[in-house]
Amino acid sequence: MKTLVLLRHGESVWNLENCFTGWTDVDLSKNGVAEAKIAGQILKREGYAFDMAFTSVLLRAIRTLQIALSELSESDIPIVRSWKLNERHYGALQGMNKSEMAKIYGEEQIQIWRRSYAVRPPQLQVDDTRNPVHDERYCDVPRKELPLTESLKDCVARVIPYYKQEIMPQIENGKRIIIVAHGNSLRALVMHFENLSEDEISRVNIPTGIPLVYELDDNFTIHNKKYLGDPALINAKMQAVAAQGKKK
Repeated sequence: MKTLVLLRHGESVWNLENCFTGWTDVDLSKNGVAEAKIAGQILKREGYAFDMAFTSVLLRAIRTLQIALSELSESDIPIVRSWKLNERHYGALQGMNKSEMAKIYGEEQIQIWRRSYAVRPPQLQVDDTRNPVHDERYCDVPRKELPLTESLKDCVARVIPYYKQEIMPQIENGKRIIIVAHGNSLRALVMHFENLSEDEISRVNIPTGIPLVYELDDNFTIHNKKYLGDPALINAKMQAVAAQGKKK
């Protein structure tokens, strides 16, 4: 049996402020740091250990991984960072408060931008300073691959090929893998693993800082799936994610 652990980064400062974050490189909040520590402690208590880790190039995911691995006493394992595991790019919405945007555009439109499969938010202008071409972390990425906005469909199109090319072979070779990424890059993986429809994935909300474990057979068919932690807390966090686009 093969085991793969997914972990959404701990709460970021923009999660706390209920802002669209996307590729904006914000840090963890104090609560996010605590969530990362608890995630590592839970994984250690449950007997999980890892040979290799994958994460995005965004600080909130990198720090979550570092903190969790420190709790596991596994800070020296190989870590691979890739922009292919970045959060979905929210285009011109990045930095905007979700509740405030709901007052302007309506909750239904915000829900479409947040949870529809193929609809992209308004894109950045090419000369916008938030355009990732201005970020040195992406200097080796062909400009045509760097988005000005993304749908979940676009996110799937970069995450799943990366998973198949870079992560699956490591799992096939017996490596115990943890992936620390973001709400939408992890939703892309969940959609792939569970063969979910566009409608089904729209209702999937991944909580921050909660390890999600997949046990897979040799054909990568799911044998078991489980979140680690208190079920009531996990459900409350899922409901909080679902409510982020509502008016306040």
